[in-house]
Amino acid sequence: MLQSSKYLIILLVLICAFSIYNVITYTSKSQYKSVHLSEKGIQGENIWLKNNCNSCHQIYGLGGYLGPDVTNVYSKQGKGEHYIKTILNSGIQSMPKFNFSEVEKEQLVQFFKEIDQTGYYPDVNATIGKNGWVTIKNKLSENEN
Repeated sequence: MLQSSKYLIILLVLICAFSIYNVITYTSKSQYKSVHLSEKGIQGENIWLKNNCNSCHQIYGLGGYLGPDVTNVYSKQGKGEHYIKTILNSGIQSMPKFNFSEVEKEQLVQFFKEIDQTGYYPDVNATIGKNGWVTIKNKLSENEN
Protein backbone atom coordinates (compact mmCIF):
# COMPACT_ATOMS: atom_id res chain seq x y z
CA MET A 1 0.00 0.00 0.00
CA LEU A 2 2.81 2.38 0.92
CA GLN A 3 4.67 1.55 -2.29
CA SER A 4 1.66 2.33 -4.54
CA SER A 5 1.09 5.73 -2.86
CA LYS A 6 4.79 6.49 -3.37
CA TYR A 7 4.41 5.78 -7.12
CA LEU A 8 1.25 7.87 -7.24
CA ILE A 9 3.06 10.85 -5.68
CA ILE A 10 5.97 10.48 -8.12
CA LEU A 11 3.51 10.32 -11.02
CA LEU A 12 1.69 13.45 -9.82
CA VAL A 13 4.98 15.33 -9.43
CA LEU A 14 5.99 14.36 -12.96
CA ILE A 15 2.62 15.41 -14.37
CA CYS A 16 2.88 18.76 -12.56
CA ALA A 17 6.44 19.29 -13.83
CA PHE A 18 5.37 18.40 -17.38
CA SER A 19 2.38 20.78 -17.16
CA ILE A 20 4.50 23.66 -15.85
CA TYR A 21 7.11 23.06 -18.55
CA ASN A 22 4.42 23.15 -21.27
CA VAL A 23 2.83 26.32 -19.93
CA ILE A 24 6.20 28.08 -19.83
CA THR A 25 7.25 26.81 -23.26
CA TYR A 26 4.05 27.52 -25.15
CA THR A 27 3.06 30.82 -23.55
CA SER A 28 6.46 32.56 -23.53
CA LYS A 29 7.40 35.12 -26.14
CA SER A 30 9.21 33.59 -29.06
CA GLN A 31 12.51 34.92 -30.34
CA TYR A 32 10.87 35.12 -33.75
CA LYS A 33 8.60 37.97 -34.64
CA SER A 34 5.10 37.04 -35.64
CA VAL A 35 4.55 36.98 -39.36
CA HIS A 36 1.42 38.63 -40.62
CA LEU A 37 0.52 38.52 -44.27
CA SER A 38 -0.99 41.60 -45.86
CA GLU A 39 -4.42 41.32 -47.46
CA LYS A 40 -2.75 40.95 -50.85
CA GLY A 41 -0.42 38.28 -49.44
CA ILE A 42 -3.36 36.36 -48.00
CA GLN A 43 -5.08 36.43 -51.38
CA GLY A 44 -1.87 35.09 -52.94
CA GLU A 45 -1.75 32.32 -50.34
CA ASN A 46 -5.36 31.45 -51.17
CA ILE A 47 -4.42 31.14 -54.86
CA TRP A 48 -1.45 28.96 -53.84
CA LEU A 49 -3.76 26.68 -51.84
CA LYS A 50 -6.62 26.69 -54.37
CA ASN A 51 -4.28 25.51 -57.14
CA ASN A 52 -2.68 22.93 -54.82
CA CYS A 53 0.82 24.29 -55.52
CA ASN A 54 2.13 22.65 -52.34
CA SER A 55 1.59 19.22 -53.87
CA CYS A 56 4.69 19.89 -56.02
CA HIS A 57 6.48 22.79 -54.30
CA GLN A 58 7.71 23.34 -50.78
CA ILE A 59 7.78 26.29 -48.43
CA TYR A 60 10.36 25.79 -45.67
CA GLY A 61 10.75 22.18 -46.77
CA LEU A 62 7.07 21.33 -46.38
CA GLY A 63 5.22 20.17 -49.47
CA GLY A 64 5.87 18.09 -52.55
CA TYR A 65 9.20 17.20 -54.09
CA LEU A 66 8.44 17.45 -57.81
CA GLY A 67 9.18 21.18 -57.96
CA PRO A 68 11.75 23.30 -56.11
CA ASP A 69 11.38 24.87 -52.69
CA VAL A 70 10.03 28.39 -53.26
CA THR A 71 10.63 29.86 -49.80
CA ASN A 72 13.21 32.35 -51.06
CA VAL A 73 12.39 32.48 -54.76
CA TYR A 74 11.66 36.22 -54.50
CA SER A 75 15.15 37.19 -53.28
CA LYS A 76 17.19 34.45 -54.96
CA GLN A 77 19.75 35.88 -57.37
CA GLY A 78 18.50 35.72 -60.96
CA LYS A 79 14.90 35.25 -59.82
CA GLY A 80 12.49 37.85 -58.45
CA GLU A 81 9.17 39.36 -59.44
CA HIS A 82 9.49 39.16 -63.23
CA TYR A 83 10.81 35.59 -63.10
CA ILE A 84 7.92 34.49 -60.88
CA LYS A 85 5.31 36.09 -63.15
CA THR A 86 6.85 34.50 -66.24
CA ILE A 87 6.97 31.02 -64.72
CA LEU A 88 3.40 31.28 -63.43
CA ASN A 89 1.91 31.68 -66.88
CA SER A 90 4.36 29.85 -69.12
CA GLY A 91 5.15 26.86 -66.93
CA ILE A 92 8.48 25.08 -67.09
CA GLN A 93 9.32 21.40 -67.55
CA SER A 94 6.61 19.50 -65.65
CA MET A 95 4.96 22.62 -64.20
CA PRO A 96 1.59 23.22 -65.82
CA LYS A 97 0.82 26.41 -67.67
CA PHE A 98 -1.55 28.57 -65.62
CA ASN A 99 -3.64 31.42 -66.97
CA PHE A 100 -3.49 33.75 -64.00
CA SER A 101 -4.69 37.31 -64.40
CA GLU A 102 -2.29 40.18 -63.71
CA VAL A 103 -3.99 40.73 -60.33
CA GLU A 104 -3.57 37.07 -59.36
CA LYS A 105 0.10 37.14 -60.38
CA GLU A 106 0.63 40.27 -58.26
CA GLN A 107 -1.02 38.56 -55.29
CA LEU A 108 1.16 35.46 -55.66
CA VAL A 109 4.29 37.60 -55.97
CA GLN A 110 3.28 39.46 -52.78
CA PHE A 111 2.80 36.13 -51.00
CA PHE A 112 6.28 34.98 -52.08
CA LYS A 113 7.76 38.34 -51.09
CA GLU A 114 6.28 38.19 -47.60
CA ILE A 115 7.27 34.59 -46.85
CA ASP A 116 10.73 35.33 -48.23
CA GLN A 117 11.21 37.98 -45.53
CA THR A 118 10.77 35.43 -42.74
CA GLY A 119 14.13 33.74 -43.18
CA TYR A 120 16.32 31.52 -45.31
CA TYR A 121 15.69 27.94 -46.34
CA PRO A 122 17.64 25.82 -46.24
CA ASP A 123 19.39 27.70 -43.50
CA VAL A 124 23.11 27.20 -44.09
CA ASN A 125 23.89 29.64 -41.30
CA ALA A 126 22.52 27.37 -38.56
CA THR A 127 25.02 26.30 -35.94
CA ILE A 128 24.66 23.54 -33.38
CA GLY A 129 26.01 24.40 -29.94
CA LYS A 130 27.72 22.03 -27.52
CA ASN A 131 24.47 21.80 -25.58
CA GLY A 132 22.59 20.65 -28.70
CA TRP A 133 20.67 23.89 -29.29
CA VAL A 134 20.49 25.11 -32.87
CA THR A 135 21.08 28.82 -33.45
CA ILE A 136 19.58 30.04 -36.70
CA LYS A 137 20.60 33.25 -38.39
CA ASN A 138 17.53 34.58 -40.14
CA LYS A 139 16.82 37.65 -42.21
CA LEU A 140 15.02 39.46 -39.40
CA SER A 141 17.98 39.22 -37.01
CA GLU A 142 20.41 40.19 -39.80
CA ASN A 143 18.50 43.41 -40.50
CA GLU A 144 18.44 44.37 -36.83
CA ASN A 145 22.24 44.18 -36.43
